[in-house]
Amino acid sequence: MNDTVTPARPLRIGDPAPEFRARTTCGERSLADYRGSWLLLFAHPADFTPVCTSEFISFAKAQDQFDALGCKLLGISIDSLYSHLAWLRDIRERFGVSVTFPIIEDPSMAIATAYGMLDPVAPDTAAIRASYVIDPQGVIRAITWYPLNVGRSVAEQLRFLRAVQTADASGASTPEGWQEGMPLLELAPTSLEAALDSGQDGAAWYFRQRDSR
Repeated sequence: MNDTVTPARPLRIGDPAPEFRARTTCGERSLADYRGSWLLLFAHPADFTPVCTSEFISFAKAQDQFDALGCKLLGISIDSLYSHLAWLRDIRERFGVSVTFPIIEDPSMAIATAYGMLDPVAPDTAAIRASYVIDPQGVIRAITWYPLNVGRSVAEQLRFLRAVQTADASGASTPEGWQEGMPLLELAPTSLEAALDSGQDGAAWYFRQRDSR
């Protein structure tokens, strides 16, 4: 049985992630187990489907990179634990890839409902292709949704993690497409005096770069 707290409104960035406890392919897991580390919780529509298979293979191959960023991976769908196990066994046998991160079973749809992973206008109960980046304090830092027929970018998930961790640590912002080693952006001044001072070197007062090293 899955124990969750259902929010009164759709989840937003900055909200506490809803608590849960559920069976997974690696034993029972709860959100509290991940406190102190980053977590990427991602839903997939169904086991034994082509796009989901491509995603799980890519996530498994990139797991070392997520580990290096202090981020755990946790999959979820409404399929049963036994379906998950059969699918992961088939992936290993057919593609030579071992998926070692846990996958939650959610047949009651309690977790999917709490996180807003179910499309209310969909013709079935398949979870949407949703991802939630949760920080070490249990706060949601990013939410992404993809349609069922378009796979996620694992590289973008990694890029976002590096960017948000760098922004947190530096107190600066990251520009469009930021990659490790690129300049950061200073926060814009919030007073006229600071704005005038910031523009004295010829740079735009609202667009000031900082070396990220």
